[in-house]
Amino acid sequence: MTTRILDGKFASEKIKQEIAKEVQSIKDNGGKCPHLAAILVGNDGASQTYVGNKERSCHQVGFDSTVLKFEDTITESELLEVIDNLNNDANIDGIIVQLPLPSHINENKIIWAIDPKKDVDGFHPANVGKMTLGLPSLLPATPSGIIKLLEIYGIETAGKNCVIIGRSNIVGRPLANLLSHKGKYADCTVTLCHSQTKNIEEYTRNADIVVAALGSPGFLKADMIKVGAIVIDVGITRIPDPTKKSGYRLSGDADYESVAPKCSWITPVPGGVGPMTIVSLLSNTLQSAKEK
Repeated sequence: MTTRILDGKFASEKIKQEIAKEVQSIKDNGGKCPHLAAILVGNDGASQTYVGNKERSCHQVGFDSTVLKFEDTITESELLEVIDNLNNDANIDGIIVQLPLPSHINENKIIWAIDPKKDVDGFHPANVGKMTLGLPSLLPATPSGIIKLLEIYGIETAGKNCVIIGRSNIVGRPLANLLSHKGKYADCTVTLCHSQTKNIEEYTRNADIVVAALGSPGFLKADMIKVGAIVIDVGITRIPDPTKKSGYRLSGDADYESVAPKCSWITPVPGGVGPMTIVSLLSNTLQSAKEK
């Protein structure tokens, strides 16, 4: 079996070039540069890395970027005030809040406080509702990034059986919705599996496309997929590894070494879904700026 790689780095760079070209055109015509604001609470290393990657990507495409950092002692009311100020700042086109937040802060309350027109993560109920109905909206970044990755590599999805493992509101549920829509790079028959699904392997072995999005390193094994399956690995977990300079290695939800030889296509970790998530945030920010 010849395994081909769904290279998110390559695909995201291609999209970044298109975005940068459009941003330059906006600037040349006297328009305002798109501006993304990110909120980071606490000192979690992974969150700091993710926000740093987003900030660098903004600069690559010519966006303005603001990162607001707060200690994990910030109160919920103080954070809501920060979001209110960003909502009312005409210079800001997109707002993201890096999750998770400290336990004393209600994540839903924070997400719902963001102006839906600036909600470039696509988490606000107004955007989720529009997506569900197939109406134009700011789509959730990771699911829309996965769809774009399939599109760039010309992966046919119509009529395919797709199994998604994980039912989070960030990936599993919205991706199931998008893949079941009518249209190109959709029209899948989707099964959504989760922690209470019995005998998950009975579903995954019959799937043409398997999306692993449960945050459990190495969960998807070779005996759980059929030969020729397409595997989209959304998971990315830091595993302690004293042989690495960083002290850790990154692992996906698929046991890559055993799974990859059976696949027709597979995403690597890192370098697969992650870059597509970031580029989706950029696309949403550009869309928000243009609609203003």
